[in-house]
Amino acid sequence: MTDTTRRAVIFSAGGAGLAAALSACGASGGDDTTASADQGGQSQGAQGGGELAKTSDIPEGGGKVFKDQDVVVTQPAAGEFKAFSATCTHQGCPVGSVSNNEIVCPCHGSRFSAKDGSVVNGPAARPLAEKKITVSGESITLA
Repeated sequence: MTDTTRRAVIFSAGGAGLAAALSACGASGGDDTTASADQGGQSQGAQGGGELAKTSDIPEGGGKVFKDQDVVVTQPAAGEFKAFSATCTHQGCPVGSVSNNEIVCPCHGSRFSAKDGSVVNGPAARPLAEKKITVSGESITLA
């Protein structure tokens, strides 16, 4: 086998290994310290139709971040539920928490309104994108 052929074989095998490794990285079963997206069938909520949370799971004036679904669900007022992208518009960090009706990004301190996703405190300059949810009884699902 020549050097060129050997390199091609090694490169091809390495490329396949890299593709497998990247595929494994994309398959998330990952940790979500704010809310587990794998309990009670909640992982289906990312595709719509599956339950994301119970209304009782979302505190009034607060919310929960579902990292696996890239969504944050808030309850800015009693019985009012909103959902937004969980990716900060400043530099793409995942938001970390919701308190006092503000969605907080831990990376650089941006804060967003839990009512409409607008920027309350920079450095983010753009609001969080709204996501569609359906509330039926006690069940919250992504639409």
